[in-house]
Amino acid sequence: MTQSIINTEIKPFSATAYHKGDFVSVSEQDLLGKWSVVFFYPADFTFVCPTELGDMADHYEKLQAMGVEVYSVSTDTHFTHKAWHDSSDTIRKLQFPMVGDPTGVISRNFGVMIEEDGLALRGTFVINPEGQIKVAEVHDLGIGRSASELVRKIQAAQYVAEHDGEVCPAAWQPGEETLAPSLDLVGKI
Repeated sequence: MTQSIINTEIKPFSATAYHKGDFVSVSEQDLLGKWSVVFFYPADFTFVCPTELGDMADHYEKLQAMGVEVYSVSTDTHFTHKAWHDSSDTIRKLQFPMVGDPTGVISRNFGVMIEEDGLALRGTFVINPEGQIKVAEVHDLGIGRSASELVRKIQAAQYVAEHDGEVCPAAWQPGEETLAPSLDLVGKI
């Protein structure tokens, strides 16, 4: 039986990312102290991947305003990330780090490595400032993700973290009512 990754601490890693025209070092320590999204995708220069990364780029300003940093990760190298960034109008608008994981260490840490292909599944992980995974979503390669739904999930995770004893119901949006689980609610929802 596989243990859930939810509420586990992120495992150590060290990698190089392409970010704002430079190669920079990234480790699990960079994810601590703020909310983070680790956004795995299979490969640069592909088909669904640029649509997802472009969608994330379109929501990045809102995520930054929420105190969230995004780290995109594929098993490509940081050199390949730079080449893709330089050649694609969609990827050129990315303002978040593009982390290279050519050894697959990070992909394995998060349980998204496709060993026989050397690629990562489409995995999205929301990590709280303490380094615990609060949201884990993994898709098959042909199924693209929605950054607007990710924003909603982060808003809910942040709300729950700040409001002890409250939970967010399905499709909850900021400003809507939450629930306070209690014996009085059993069978009434």
